[in-house]
Amino acid sequence: MGNVTGSVDLAGMERLQYDYSSALMPQDRPDSFTMWRYRKLLPGADGPVRYPMPIGGTPLLPAPALRQTLGMPRLWIKDETRNPTASNKDRATALVIEDGLRNGKDTITTASTGNAAIATAFGAAAAGVRAVIFVSTDCQPTKLALMAQAGAWVFRVPDGYAAAVDLSRGAARTFGWLDRNTGANPLTIEAKKTVAFEVWEQLGRRLPDVMIAPVGDGPTLVALDKGFAELVSCGLTTRQPRLIGVQAEHCQPLVRAWLGMAPGPAELDPAATLADGIAVVRPAIGDAVLEAVRGSGGAMTAVTERALLSAVATLAGEAGVGAEPAGAAALAGLESAVEGGLVDRLETVVLLVTGRETKAGGRPAEPSRSAVVETLDEVQRVLEGNR
Repeated sequence: MGNVTGSVDLAGMERLQYDYSSALMPQDRPDSFTMWRYRKLLPGADGPVRYPMPIGGTPLLPAPALRQTLGMPRLWIKDETRNPTASNKDRATALVIEDGLRNGKDTITTASTGNAAIATAFGAAAAGVRAVIFVSTDCQPTKLALMAQAGAWVFRVPDGYAAAVDLSRGAARTFGWLDRNTGANPLTIEAKKTVAFEVWEQLGRRLPDVMIAPVGDGPTLVALDKGFAELVSCGLTTRQPRLIGVQAEHCQPLVRAWLGMAPGPAELDPAATLADGIAVVRPAIGDAVLEAVRGSGGAMTAVTERALLSAVATLAGEAGVGAEPAGAAALAGLESAVEGGLVDRLETVVLLVTGRETKAGGRPAEPSRSAVVETLDEVQRVLEGNR
């Protein structure tokens, strides 16, 4: 890894650090680019990039109609739906698979509520490696169809997302697979931090006052914090923006922790929200999220289902951005933050739109590539029986 060193942070995950200087950031200002533009601030900077799909370089949109409606002349939308599988999860998948290709790995695994699994399935297909995905049995059928159509092995776990994570991580350890699980592999943070670099460059090498992001497991917000902090460490800016994390009111473990209150059953019910992408009862790096929010002077906020659906409609109708409810959570959170005095309407604010709904087309996927499992022995039997 050259100039990269690692240490374990307060959340128990390895945090990579570099020999920071302004020379690590490219000096030119291209019209178009990918996340590999920032290779000097990513692990494995040497040699050609083997991952075949272009990732990152997503637009920062001014959305004039939305600005006028909200009375916020310095509002911006970072549109991550422009990635290959329409979500920010493509970034993490790309860097993990790139590392795997360099180390001769032929299988990648992850657990997901949907979008990370889709990104992994399609990324693995493009790179020529096998994807083994673990999801809850209540994962949306449209998302399951996309995973299977991309050739992934999909294992549905009756005990929910947390159990799916445990099985996926156990499989990675037992079988020597690439572990792409969010919050477990530090490369997922490294990849997602490139959003912060892009925002800084796209604002003319300036930082926003506030950045608002949806929060499920937590790596997206933690990665933003790390990216902005590295710009400071490189001597390219002297401050970081306030970070505001958004959760759905029906699944808000971190908002309640932020408020110093224990969540009740109605606040830990992932099945009760349409924002399945952030409906995580046991956030993988929740402590790191709270630390990042606190350190930035930001906050956590919860939003209603009505607010999420309204945000989806508003993004489409006034910004031309398609988003799923989880992806639109930043806009829903903005309205809550303004009403709560957390954001001033004249500040420079960036909303992170993390994903939009997609569906499979063409011929149905092979049904034998999906099974309900509870143990690794069952996983192994299915895979060995279908060689």
